[in-house]
Amino acid sequence: MKKSLFALAAIGAVAGSAQAQSSVTVYGILDLGYVGSNTSAANQASTSNAYNATTNPLANSVVKTTTGGFADGAESSSRLGFKGNEDLGGGLSAFFTIETALTPNQQNAISASTGTANRQTFAGLKKAGVGQFAFGTQYTTIHNAVAATDPGMQNNMMGNVIYDKFSGIGASQGNQAVGSAVGASATQAGNFNYSGMQNNTSYTVRANNMLSLETDTFSGFKGKAFAVMDGNTASQYTTPSGTNTNSIGAGYAGGQSSHTAWGLGVDYTWQKLLVTANYQAFTDKNPYNANSNGAYSTGAPIQNGWGGTSVLGTNAKDVQQYYASTYDFGILKAYVQYINRKTSDVNNATAYVARTASQIGVRSFVTPTIESWASVGMGNYTVSNGAQGNSFVNNAPVKASELAAVTSGQSNTAKFRAFQLGTNYWLSKRTNLYAIYGQQSQSNQTLSQYTVNPVSYNMNNYAVGMRHTF
Repeated sequence: MKKSLFALAAIGAVAGSAQAQSSVTVYGILDLGYVGSNTSAANQASTSNAYNATTNPLANSVVKTTTGGFADGAESSSRLGFKGNEDLGGGLSAFFTIETALTPNQQNAISASTGTANRQTFAGLKKAGVGQFAFGTQYTTIHNAVAATDPGMQNNMMGNVIYDKFSGIGASQGNQAVGSAVGASATQAGNFNYSGMQNNTSYTVRANNMLSLETDTFSGFKGKAFAVMDGNTASQYTTPSGTNTNSIGAGYAGGQSSHTAWGLGVDYTWQKLLVTANYQAFTDKNPYNANSNGAYSTGAPIQNGWGGTSVLGTNAKDVQQYYASTYDFGILKAYVQYINRKTSDVNNATAYVARTASQIGVRSFVTPTIESWASVGMGNYTVSNGAQGNSFVNNAPVKASELAAVTSGQSNTAKFRAFQLGTNYWLSKRTNLYAIYGQQSQSNQTLSQYTVNPVSYNMNNYAVGMRHTF
């Protein structure tokens, strides 16, 4: 009898497994064409590298750069992905996604770039009528919200102040991370550093080691949340103030690093109206050492997740907010967006960089095959302490003659403006030709480590190409 019961149970288990439905989909994007740009930087260093009052002053120089060539990713980043779903029964299903970046114009078509090659890799469970969760490398709540509310559909061209990108040959000129360079070399011509127009520094796009949560829609509302945990603070120890002449007080002097984050978001949909509100915060703590002037010799703060990468920050507290709304009028869809990001030195809250931007736009099918969009935006980029002695801007001690400006707590703010125009000609549901033009400018801002000469930028970015999805 017992053997019969065991046999019946085994048959039932096999039958249950056979009834589960699973599917795997291969998908991707290839985006290729011609991309060009023109940039003009006034009052940049007349030569490169560190400041020298005699040989390398910040004079009334204008540095112009023109780039152009066949490139990729102007409208959408090229990618290859696999996603699957398995029906577990009772409204429960398992799902996964593996998505890697493609670089069609490089020797390795599968990207090996640190921080961007792994676009998404996660697995999770979903319960119909309740919601879902997933673990892995995933998009943040703000990035998902921007995807639903951006008139440019997160293309990689200049002119969008929310998803601020720079595409084409020489695009790395706008790729510098806040705090990733030391001294005046961080502001050499072409980097657009601390201008408010860096390569997608408006928010963190993706993160590793993430748990994401998302509810189903109830009465028009959908909730989203995530948590990131990476590192271990247990083995860190502190250096008491005064025991180390190079220390600025108690701080992490050894051990591992800690990287944590959390985010919340809510979407509300009513007929043709969509409203979204999102908040996320990242905290990165690392060993550091600094002198009495507050200049770091190790562990200088760096902003996390800039340029779309999933790279970790260093000794930074990063708070980001995004609010947006869309309304579909039928003939066109209208967009209103606002974003704010403030990154502070985790060891000194008075040292920070902050970016605020707002944008309006429209998108419409002019004909059944021609789709066009336009957006215009503006914003402010603020560097505390007037860029003098700010740990995000330079890591060298300030001159005694400028110490008063540092301790006065003054800040320096640049204003930037931008607009973008674009159009798609759809050859089919999967293939389109496109043309995009974006332009942006930034007012005078004091960026250099030792002088007060202001820097301003004017630039444009244009592309024509073909995009195919599969």
